[in-house]
Parts: sequence; C-alpha cells; structure tokens
Amino acid sequence: MNFITMASFLSAVSQGLLWSILAIGVYITYRVLDFADLTTEGSFPLGAAVTAQGIVMGLNPFVATLSAFGVGLLAGLVTGVFHTKLKIPGLLAGILVMTGLYSVNLRIMGKANLPLLKQPTIVTNVVETTGFSTANAVMAVGVIAVVIVIILLWLLFSTEFGFALRATGDNPRMISALGVNTDIMIILGLMISNGLISLSGGLIAQYNGYADVGMGVGTIVIGLASVIIGEVLLGRRSIVWCLFSVVVGSILYRIIIAFVLANNLPPTDLKLFSSIVLAICLSLPAAKEWYRDFINRRSQKTV
Repeated sequence: MNFITMASFLSAVSQGLLWSILAIGVYITYRVLDFADLTTEGSFPLGAAVTAQGIVMGLNPFVATLSAFGVGLLAGLVTGVFHTKLKIPGLLAGILVMTGLYSVNLRIMGKANLPLLKQPTIVTNVVETTGFSTANAVMAVGVIAVVIVIILLWLLFSTEFGFALRATGDNPRMISALGVNTDIMIILGLMISNGLISLSGGLIAQYNGYADVGMGVGTIVIGLASVIIGEVLLGRRSIVWCLFSVVVGSILYRIIIAFVLANNLPPTDLKLFSSIVLAICLSLPAAKEWYRDFINRRSQKTV
C-alpha cells in the first residue's frame, strides 16, 4: 500500500478547498432547501467557461471569477422558474437546465476545451504579488475564498431572510402560512447555490489551467460526498458548523481520491470509485443506527 506524498497531500487540500465552495452550494439545495438539483453539472462548467473566456479576452481574473458567480445566479434562476412557475418537477427542471447549459458552454468557449496557458489568473497574480510558490498561492486563494463564503453565508442565514429560507426547506406549509412566498425562497436559494457552484468552477478552471465542456460530469456526486462525509464525521449543529463540516468533508474526499490514485487506481475508474464512496457515506447513518440498536439489544439481554 502506497501513502501519498506531502506534495500530493498539499495538492489534495488545495483542491479540497476550491471544491468545497461547490459542496457548500450543493449543501444549500440538498440540506437547506431539500431540493434535488442537477443544475450543478451544468452551472459548474458554465462558471469555468465564463471565467476562462473572460481571461482570454483580457478581463481581470478577479472580475472574470465574479462573472462566473453572476452567470451561476442566472442558471439557478432558470431552474427555479421552471420548478415554481412552470410546475416542472425539481429533478426534471435541473436536468433540462443542465442539458441546455451544455450548448451554452460550447457557445461561450467556442470549442470543447479552452486552455489558459500563459494567461494571468488569480493564482499567478498571488504568486507575483506575494512571492509564494504556486502550491502555496493556491492554498491561500482557497482559504481566503472559503472564509469569505462562510462569513457571507453566516451573515445571510442570520437574517430574517435566512431563517425563512431554511424554514422553506424544513416546513414549506408552515412558513407559507406565515406569509412567506415559498416560490421566491426556492428561486433565491437555487440562485445562491448555483452562483457558488459556478464560482467554484471558475476557480477550478484557473487551478487546472483550462476550461472543458465536460468538466461538470459527476460534480453532483463530489458535492454530495463532501456534504455526507462532513456530516458523518462532525455532525450537524449550527449553520456555521455545518458549512465548516462541508469544507472538511471536501478536503477529506480529495485526500481519499489522492490516496487511491497513489495506489494505481486507473483514472478511468475514478467516477465509479466516487459513486461507491458516496454510496458508502450515504449508508453510514443507517449503519450507525443499526449498530446502536444492536448494542441496545445486547445490553438488554445481558440485563
């Protein structure tokens, strides 16, 4: 059995930080809104495409990355309108938008793959400004981005709007009876979620050095795995704790992937392995409950 090197470990942590923004977006739909949103697999490459094309066209990398967040908001808006106003089931609404975004992403990039070779990115700007190595620059960008996102979401969820948004996912009938428009809450929640997912796509594109129209395949699995791993290990308490656990879950997921690759798993099997990891993580709460019942029965018999 081969263990990962320190360089691979640091790379996994850096990637985990960048991917955790996507995982936080998935957390908002999956846990806060209780909405199965497959728009993720279209909005992630959408953010990458907009960021890459903006940088290639000479746009400031920070502005290009913020543009990714903006187009993600639009993707979430379309999904929300499909579901709430056109009464299309949530799962199908996400699939429709995801499918349509494939063509949109091709239009934006003009081709299936858009490289960022020798183009200025946020990472290169940090390297030039601070003198950090590329690995340290990526780590710094990831930490700063995650801290900003968690603080802003903490402030948002501490407002009346934030409580209404969370209540919409917990008990839509009750919050609707209190005069809250649940359709608007769902639309805004989907917009925030997909904005973060697109933002993650823009950052990952700069980390990878390219944007690809197929880079969104399997991202929903990565996001869900990060959410579940974090919840299994750290539990669910306050909203800040939950967001922190998602970040930890994302980092651990990337470390697991790095460990598996270090032991010669064919890269072509990575998606299959990701699905297996997610299935195991999803079954852990049931396994823990079964084990707890088993111990209780044993203790009752001994008494």
